[in-house]
Amino acid sequence: MKEGYIIRDQSKPHFITATVVDWIDIFSRQTYRDMIIDCLDFCITNKGMLLYGYVIMSNHVHLIIQSQEGKLSDLIRDFKKYTAVTILKKIETVPESRREWMLERFKLATQSHNRNKNYQFWRYGNHAEEIYSQKFMWSKLDYIHLNPVRSRIVCKASNYLYSSASNYVHDYGLLAIQKVENPIINVHKKDSFYKSISW
Repeated sequence: MKEGYIIRDQSKPHFITATVVDWIDIFSRQTYRDMIIDCLDFCITNKGMLLYGYVIMSNHVHLIIQSQEGKLSDLIRDFKKYTAVTILKKIETVPESRREWMLERFKLATQSHNRNKNYQFWRYGNHAEEIYSQKFMWSKLDYIHLNPVRSRIVCKASNYLYSSASNYVHDYGLLAIQKVENPIINVHKKDSFYKSISW
């Protein structure tokens, strides 16, 4: 069953969210966060992904991405499929104190959908929202980067390693992203969009 957010223009950048089934905190472990980073890096280098912003939280990932080939749905599908397969394989083969509990949850998730036979790692749907303006892009970047601050993981967004905030503040990070220009705002204009950077 499709959700209400459909990617209509496959060539435009979109804000998407990939959520682990049952909100399992799989990414509380560094090894699984690093697997997401490795996959994003591969997609940037080999699959035409343009990454504008990201954050990896304990049980979900936010991305602002675009496909250079105009095949965004395929890119998201491949990213989710590859990460699900590689993370599940690691859970099954490497010592993991939560293995039995997590695999049981991933197995139960297949009962409501017939696409996956053994395990379902990601929830269906991506809550995709087309980025239609620079203002909307920055509202989503702010939302992404402030996730770890709102969750009280860090005090400053740029201190969180698994996000693109440091790319925007310090010009470096774990991944090569496409930095979005920060518009100069006239705060004296009544209809101005004032953006306070507290990164």
